[in-house]
Amino acid sequence: MQIEDFFKIINCDFYTGVPDSQLKTLCDYLMNKYGIHKRHHIIAVNEGNAVALAAGYNLATGKIPVVYMQNSGQGNVINPIASLLNKNIYAIPTIFIIGWRGEPNIKDEPQHVFQGEITLKLLNDMDIEYFIVSDKTSIEELIEVRKNFNISLEKGKQVAFVIKKGSLINSEKFSYKNDNQMTREDIIEQITKFSEEDLIISTTGKASRELFEIREKNKQSHKYDFLTVGSMGHASSIALSIALNKPSKKIWCIDGDGALLMHLGAMALIGANNPSNLIHIVVNNSAHETVGGMPTVASDIDICKIALGCGYKNVICVDNFKTLDDALQKAQKSQELYLIEVKCSIGARKDLGRPTISPIENKNNFMNYLNK
Repeated sequence: MQIEDFFKIINCDFYTGVPDSQLKTLCDYLMNKYGIHKRHHIIAVNEGNAVALAAGYNLATGKIPVVYMQNSGQGNVINPIASLLNKNIYAIPTIFIIGWRGEPNIKDEPQHVFQGEITLKLLNDMDIEYFIVSDKTSIEELIEVRKNFNISLEKGKQVAFVIKKGSLINSEKFSYKNDNQMTREDIIEQITKFSEEDLIISTTGKASRELFEIREKNKQSHKYDFLTVGSMGHASSIALSIALNKPSKKIWCIDGDGALLMHLGAMALIGANNPSNLIHIVVNNSAHETVGGMPTVASDIDICKIALGCGYKNVICVDNFKTLDDALQKAQKSQELYLIEVKCSIGARKDLGRPTISPIENKNNFMNYLNK
């Protein structure tokens, strides 16, 4: 189905959510139509944040909002749906558009498989009526579904369109770019040169994929790395807990700006605990690049000042390899908590692969090395 037809049938003028590769067609369409617009399109920092924005929009206008997200974000919305939107609380009508990763019988990455299996069950448990959109869904069928959804929406309930892969088509792409020069893969390779045999916890998406391929290229062991292939925004908390429990070992966390923003409160916890053996590196391209490149608000905030306010002892922002190397060297030799923000370009190799070992293998290898 053409995205223009889908958009007209939805017939709403406020969208908010977290980008998803399965919904890239919708995301590109929204960027071409609205860009980032305070009253029409806001990219949220996490899915629960999007639900709250949708609630505020409904309270202010009386109109129905739309929340888009990957199904991995269902965990972030259960509480605000159950305790805010639900018909027995404030009865705030909302349309969800959910990209269905890990759909049963469709090959996908391991972190999506279980989430895909429980996607529809979670919607049922939250009393959300849903319709599955596929590449065979007709305009007439979708119009009828949207009409029937109005009955639930008028009762203050929520409804959802669950989008299968390849269901929405858009001939007009949107180009995402910034002016930064360093690529993320080159940045990560520099980190591995300084981390040597220290431990690395890497965030979800292309960062972990690139770290894995760098180890393969350089014939290095993967035992040094914990690849956080799912649970976006939680790599730094995993790193914090490891650092606190293994104070004699240097821990490096490779984070992304989108992941950092998703659970920004983790920085406060890191600063308050002040682990002297943790180096927190934020690779900042101000984009959700792994799922298509839609912008984050990281270009509009000062991550280093936030880190200082949270209690980090040392912070630095770098935008070239000379200052990056200097910062990595100082952090590696230091016995204090560090945050290094690295300005990064958008983009990755087209032939970038994925880890060839399972998450269980990764965990076991990492734990064996960590505890030897």
